[in-house]
Amino acid sequence: MSGQMGSPLRRDLHWLSARLKVGLQQVEDQIVARHGMSLWGYSVLVEVVSGPSRTQLALAAAVPVDKTKLVTVLDELESSGLVRRRPDPRDRRARLVDPTDAGREACEAAAAEIRAVEDELLADLDAGERERFIDALQRIVLTRLEAVSGHVPGGQGCP
Repeated sequence: MSGQMGSPLRRDLHWLSARLKVGLQQVEDQIVARHGMSLWGYSVLVEVVSGPSRTQLALAAAVPVDKTKLVTVLDELESSGLVRRRPDPRDRRARLVDPTDAGREACEAAAAEIRAVEDELLADLDAGERERFIDALQRIVLTRLEAVSGHVPGGQGCP
């Protein structure tokens, strides 16, 4: 194992982050499926549960996801009884999205399982190291990546 840990590839940020993303996605796909949604559905549902009623357009910006993809995800969440859409009283052409009680419960249960996986993944880090690790990832992804790549991270690549 020490030979593998010393490989230059194992110090490559892209290689490491790709392995992390793929591994977490596999685990989280299984978790959210047990709660009646896809990983995209979970990402959208987290946003729906976390705030006041928002239009589909506002949700598309918050996740971020393409508007057409969002409609498909919301259709799935609605057919599963996890969200409901209603006309916006200020603009009848727009739809507001609200969680159902079942949606709140599914979101909370999935989030708890995901947190448990994250806790296990970060078990070798003390609380301060965990906080610094998450803070560093946020700075890298939300500010430095844009400066290096010339575009805002997000889009349709992953939930």
